[in-house]
This record gives sequence, structure tokens and C-alpha cells, in this order.
Amino acid sequence: MAEKIQIEEEAVEETKNPFVEGVRRVLLAGVGVVSMAQDEAEKFVHKLIEKGEIAEKDGRSLLNDLAENRKQRAQESGKRVSDELEKRMEGLLNRMNIPTKSDIEQLSNKVAELTKKIDTLKEQK
Repeated sequence: MAEKIQIEEEAVEETKNPFVEGVRRVLLAGVGVVSMAQDEAEKFVHKLIEKGEIAEKDGRSLLNDLAENRKQRAQESGKRVSDELEKRMEGLLNRMNIPTKSDIEQLSNKVAELTKKIDTLKEQK
């Protein structure tokens, strides 16, 4: 008789950073709102075209303008989010006493400067 082997699956709980999870939710909500707004704008313009209130060419132009405006706003928002995230990460690194990229670059520049001075002094001797 064949034995039944039971395999127990362990529930692996992923630990998620609450800050990252919050940012993810906000971004997903923003994408949803933008998508809904675009759909509604397209429906509205198509209704105007069907009623003959605007020409099809003007409707396409209006939709293209809306899409371009949305794209520009998304880029600006992305930049603001990126800048804010960078500031917060720098603050976190400072609190943890971990040097930032700019700190390391400043130290590298100082080392390069001192190396040049040492080389100049060696040549003078």
C-alpha cells in the first residue's frame, strides 16, 4: 500500500517597508485616476464629435493636447517624487551615519588635491 506523504507549506511572510508600500499605493492610485480621467475625456470628446459640436480633426487635436499635458504633468510629478525620495534617503543615511555619494565624492576630491600637493612637494625636494 502506498504511503501518503503530506507536505506542509510554510507561510513565508514577506517583510515590507511601510514607507515603500505607501509610496507604491499612492503611485498605483495616481495611475488609476489618470487612466479613468483619460477614458472619460475620450468618451466626452467622442460624444461631441458624434453630436457634430466639434470636428473630428479638432477632437483628435484636443485629445492629443490632453495626452501631451498629462505626459508633461507625469514627468513633473515623477521628478518631484524622485527628489523627495532622494532627500528622505539622504536623511535616513545621515541618521544611520552612512556616508552619501556626495560625501564620498567630496572626500575623493580632497584626497586627489592632497595627492597633487604631495607630488608637488616631492618634486621640489
